[in-house]
Amino acid sequence: MPATPPLPLLKRVPPGAWTGVPWTYGTLLAIRAFFHLPYMPTDPFPPAFDGWVLIASGSVLALFGCVVLRPRPLSGFGLLLAGTYAVTLGLNALTLGLIHYVAIDIALGWIAATLTRRRSLTALALAIAVLPFYELTRTGLGRPLVALYNTGRGDWQSWSALALSAVVAWLIGNSVRQNRDYAERLTTQAATQAVTAERLRIAREMHDTVAHSIGIIALQAGAAARVTTTQPEAAREAMRAVEHEGRETLAGLRRMLVALRAADAAPVLPVGLGDVERLAATTTAAGVRVDVRRLGEPRQLPPDIDLSAFRIVQESVTNVVRHAGTRTCRVTLDYREDELALEVTDEGRGHGICTDGGFGLAGMRERVALLHGEFTAAPRPGGGFRVAARLPVPAEVAAR
Repeated sequence: MPATPPLPLLKRVPPGAWTGVPWTYGTLLAIRAFFHLPYMPTDPFPPAFDGWVLIASGSVLALFGCVVLRPRPLSGFGLLLAGTYAVTLGLNALTLGLIHYVAIDIALGWIAATLTRRRSLTALALAIAVLPFYELTRTGLGRPLVALYNTGRGDWQSWSALALSAVVAWLIGNSVRQNRDYAERLTTQAATQAVTAERLRIAREMHDTVAHSIGIIALQAGAAARVTTTQPEAAREAMRAVEHEGRETLAGLRRMLVALRAADAAPVLPVGLGDVERLAATTTAAGVRVDVRRLGEPRQLPPDIDLSAFRIVQESVTNVVRHAGTRTCRVTLDYREDELALEVTDEGRGHGICTDGGFGLAGMRERVALLHGEFTAAPRPGGGFRVAARLPVPAEVAAR
């Protein structure tokens, strides 16, 4: 078996890592004055003792929220917001830092991509609400302001930019979720259609395989019942034909069931137009003579066309045996340059047959439609019934 392809990087790395790494970097960058990192400016007012308590406790909350983000998304997101709030308050910043909020946006986008819209909208509301809540809390606690910040219009500009980034992150995540849901619906629909198509194919094969044999068996059994006392030898011959046809039908059903139950079983050899003469001989022996006429140059056809053409002929002959009330019918196979035309006609009770009912005609129409051909089935003006089909042959096959 081929090796399973590795997951994409976005799926291999947990969302907590994508969130925790930028959040930690933003925290270290914000307290760079304490670490005295080279080549970077320092804040004029480093945090007081209570500020370091807030920074330490907030870092624990935020990083723990990143850890539990995947199993408990909303709880982890709430802890991330609470930790960011505490760290920002400890640093006495004007508003939440840009890198901190980028980490929040990453978590928000992941939530929007994985949870329902209602729950992701709750996370979006929390992400936006923390901005004015932080300003109200900071002002109420009377934290000292850093002189280099503009406390008027700058607050609203920062809030607007951060809130807009949260909305964009939510829209991206929500779009990813919608695309994934749409792809899953398409996959489910395709699987359902495939199952339906397979069920219809099995139903057609079961019907076409059994219907003809049952018709022959019924015809032979009826003939045997009529001549049992007057012609015992003919009755025995008819019953032997019933036995033979019954065994053939059981063997065909067994092969079909084996093929359906075992996907790795040897394929069942399909029937085709090469079996039309055998079909005609069996039907003729049952009392309905079938004349087969081939026109054009017979050639090997694709398996699906060959099988469908034979099943159409078989079902048409079965209908003649069961419904037409006649002793003869004609099968014409015309191998044309770019198509196969077939016709089955009889001189029986054509005007009394409904052309829109029954599984047989429906199955024939489905077979022809799947091959993009043309199908007609109707009573003949002069009496009897006519089934005709035209099946296009691919150009590369027709050129052989």
